[in-house]
Amino acid sequence: MLFPDNTGRRLSIDEVALTNGELWTVLTNKANHGRKGALVAMVEGTKSGDIARVLNQIPHEKRSTVTEVTMDMAETMEAAVKLSFPRAKIVIDRFHVQQLVSEAVQEIRIDLRREAMKEENEAIKKAKQDGKNYHPIVFENGDTKKQLLARSRYVLFKPQSNWNDQQKERAVILFKVYPTLKSAYDLSMMFRGCYENSRSIPEAREKLHVWYKKVEEKKMDAFLVPAESIRLRETTILNYFAHRSTNASAESFNAKLKNFRTVVRGVRDKKFHLFRVAKLYA
Repeated sequence: MLFPDNTGRRLSIDEVALTNGELWTVLTNKANHGRKGALVAMVEGTKSGDIARVLNQIPHEKRSTVTEVTMDMAETMEAAVKLSFPRAKIVIDRFHVQQLVSEAVQEIRIDLRREAMKEENEAIKKAKQDGKNYHPIVFENGDTKKQLLARSRYVLFKPQSNWNDQQKERAVILFKVYPTLKSAYDLSMMFRGCYENSRSIPEAREKLHVWYKKVEEKKMDAFLVPAESIRLRETTILNYFAHRSTNASAESFNAKLKNFRTVVRGVRDKKFHLFRVAKLYA
């Protein structure tokens, strides 16, 4: 589906599951805030060639007026946008980039939890062999090692200023027992600070390069791949600081499409469903 008249200067692109995990690419106009006129295009699939083939049917004059397109880190989306909107700046959504770094912290936590479970299993086996009851180590907040790591998931996502009293107590114990997690958390919050404390592209670039060096110093494998991914996409990531644009409008629009799918109890007639989506949002 294509609605050239809805093309605006600032667009968002993302994918959404229409039915049974079937992905469609959705292009929306930020100016219409998810209401009527927001939908510019819906293209079946996520192949850059297929997306560009549809978007290139928008008159060249309109495509030339597009100055910015926000998206996640999908390379196919970026390729399609470059083919269709050559004058537009591509902006990688900050929350997808931050998620990449946050996942590195969680990867370390999960590995440590797996080790704690293995350690506990071995201790239980030994206790059984010795004819004794197994009693795990319990910290002052009532957590065992395994529980401490399982319950720290949200602690590691949040900055310290957002921790409640329980989370503060848990974090003190966690970082004392697992100093590696403290280093990982600090790296994650340092990266978050690049976004929150930078007011221009040059300032953000400088902070980002300091963060790269810190990652290299710490030599944490979980951070090396995300750091390299960010370095390779640095230009489009830093474009965020021009207008601080995110892909939140696309995520919000996709949530509306999913909610509509739920309200009508699934998609049985795909063509009719798309017709209704067009009537509502195009």
